[in-house]
Amino acid sequence: MLEGYLRSDGRKGVRNVVLVAYLVECAHHVARRIVDRIDDPDVQLIGFPGCYPNAYAAKVMNAIATHPNVGGIVLVSLGCESFDREGLGEAVAASGRPVETLVIQEVGGTKATIAAGLAAVERVRAAAADAAAKVPMALDELVVATICGGSDGTSGITANPAVGRAFDRLVAAGATCIFEETGELVGCEGVMADRAVTPELGREIVACVEKAEQYYRVMGFGSFAPGNAEGGLTTQEEKSMGAYSKSGSSPISGIVKPGDRPPSGGLYLLDVVPDGEPRFGFPNISDNAEIVELIACGAHLTLFTTGRGSVVGSAIAPVIKVCANPETARRLADDMDVNAGRILEGAANLAEVGDEIFDRVIEVAAGRRTVSEELGHQEFILTYKAFDPIGPSCLPLSAGATR
Repeated sequence: MLEGYLRSDGRKGVRNVVLVAYLVECAHHVARRIVDRIDDPDVQLIGFPGCYPNAYAAKVMNAIATHPNVGGIVLVSLGCESFDREGLGEAVAASGRPVETLVIQEVGGTKATIAAGLAAVERVRAAAADAAAKVPMALDELVVATICGGSDGTSGITANPAVGRAFDRLVAAGATCIFEETGELVGCEGVMADRAVTPELGREIVACVEKAEQYYRVMGFGSFAPGNAEGGLTTQEEKSMGAYSKSGSSPISGIVKPGDRPPSGGLYLLDVVPDGEPRFGFPNISDNAEIVELIACGAHLTLFTTGRGSVVGSAIAPVIKVCANPETARRLADDMDVNAGRILEGAANLAEVGDEIFDRVIEVAAGRRTVSEELGHQEFILTYKAFDPIGPSCLPLSAGATR
């Protein structure tokens, strides 16, 4: 039995971090200096760089600020941006978390706000610690996400299918699992539709992937990078099949979009490609941004597979690195949690590595620090996108899903 930090909405966190959040790029430096001066791995920096947040950014920031791994937050505003700092602060306070807001133009500038921020973090941290009673947490309360980055010819043979095995075990135990990267699932929409729990959901999955294919065709870029080719991948379809294997073999229960919380246990596809006509100014695929979107859907932790190697982590939710390539695992040993490349060398099989990943999920949820946490990785990207609300056929098993 796990233990988690009980929040007022009934969800439980596997970490109790305090966030310092800048609400415009002009406040970024001040917020960063506050976090750097605190020098505590459980005080983490997040933020939104734009002056004019759209509904997507506001929704994701709200979901992050009230994530079950978050114990409290200090908001840092310049003062003239359009981010609704009062609304965000009220939402955090309503969730039962301590929150303080600093407005640089009112406090008196850089030095004064840093000093005020250090004091605010101490108060919020103390309040978050006082409220941090741990209670039993069942496996079916856990939300686990997966993403791949720096893929090569080994990814679809070792790490990705091993994560799929772990996902199958987690789903069977009642946990919620989320996979994504619809731009990297082109060609797999038919087999995913066959796994959907209803025909209507199957059609939504096909439309979701077709949207991604169209989006990247118009924008002139996609998910197949030069590094993928250097690593032995030859086509988008080949990469897609490898990425698809992370999902395992469980029925697909629904589709969510960034900031939507799956209503129940099961396997969900996260649609990360903006809706509507493709627009310049929206970002291309970014592992760090998509980890944020997975966290905004409630993920307690993320399984990150890589063949060529990636050294990123994330603020808020631990990232477990699963290395597909044995040579990469040796070369970047200090950045990897699980060496799935052992499969290629005959030192383990898929089932054994899948079990190892499952066990590591439980250990990290129970408090074990991941390699990226130990190294201080706290990457966070939030920019601009636009999404329509999910349709009723996207969550056929839901009743009252958060949207």
